[in-house]
Amino acid sequence: MEALLEVKNLKTQFHTEAGLVKAVDDVSYRLYENEIVGLVGESGCGKSVSQFSVMQLISTPPGKIVGGNIIFEGHDLLKFEANGPEMRSIRGAKIAMIYQEPMTALNPVLTLCRQLTEALELHLRMDAKASRKRAVEMLELVGIPSANKRVDDYPYQFSGGMRQRVVIAMALCCNPRLIIADEPTTSLDVTTQAQLLELIKDMVKNFKATLVIVTHNLGVVARYAQRIYVMYAGRIIEAGTTKEIFRQPLHPYTVGLLKCIPRLNQNKKEKLVPIIGMPPRLVNRPLTCAFLPRCSCSLERCKQDTWPPLTEIDNEHYVSCYACTREEPSGLNTK
Repeated sequence: MEALLEVKNLKTQFHTEAGLVKAVDDVSYRLYENEIVGLVGESGCGKSVSQFSVMQLISTPPGKIVGGNIIFEGHDLLKFEANGPEMRSIRGAKIAMIYQEPMTALNPVLTLCRQLTEALELHLRMDAKASRKRAVEMLELVGIPSANKRVDDYPYQFSGGMRQRVVIAMALCCNPRLIIADEPTTSLDVTTQAQLLELIKDMVKNFKATLVIVTHNLGVVARYAQRIYVMYAGRIIEAGTTKEIFRQPLHPYTVGLLKCIPRLNQNKKEKLVPIIGMPPRLVNRPLTCAFLPRCSCSLERCKQDTWPPLTEIDNEHYVSCYACTREEPSGLNTK
């Protein structure tokens, strides 16, 4: 099956006063049409930067995409200038993003109508009347009451949940093929989170788009994603179907993440098992496996060799771990 988006050996770095930060370090993955994929990991592991790199929204300086390929619809997006006409025609029209904080995504001094119609007029060449009609329809689809009147309101006149619905409407208004949801419900209460995630899922299904959910919440990807990529310290360390990763996680980091999640059938006296240590600093990071200081399953090879490559262990189940790729991996299950 041909991939809608194929990222190959992507490297994004930031030059800081403290040193070189390898925020995305040799990351490769594929997205196919009409699927939902979860990108999971701790804060600072490179999830968002990898997706901003796809959109070429990395601030230069200090950031820079220094290597790799991003193949979308047969074209390498990194061959286009970040602010060139080719990328401007793709952003919003073919690849759209639902941002984490709606108040930073929305312009506080422009009405919703102006912010929605701008993309419609630019990408779909709609006139003012048609674009306004489409804007109202999109607000109705995401559940904004009295959309015909509220389309002329400003972002500050809406609650946090309603603003996020507006951001979803903006992302979907031009019928993009790929939607990136970057922690889309982090700042909202649990009830609103559930409502918006269901809304995003239904909208993506109706619009026949591919969705990437960037999150640290494994419960979200368990419910909505068909496949999962787990990131740690700028790299993908495990990849597979959601069912397989939850049934038999391989990488010690993935195992640790799952052990941190409370279960409904868990004994009241049973304690959650945290991952020992702290995430590594990405400044001038050693070439060996970044999880080594926190790993209880490390081998002597882990201390000597460079970071292990992603290796296929089972059908479409990949892991970056020397201990997992031995003939008899031991101690790497959640039971």
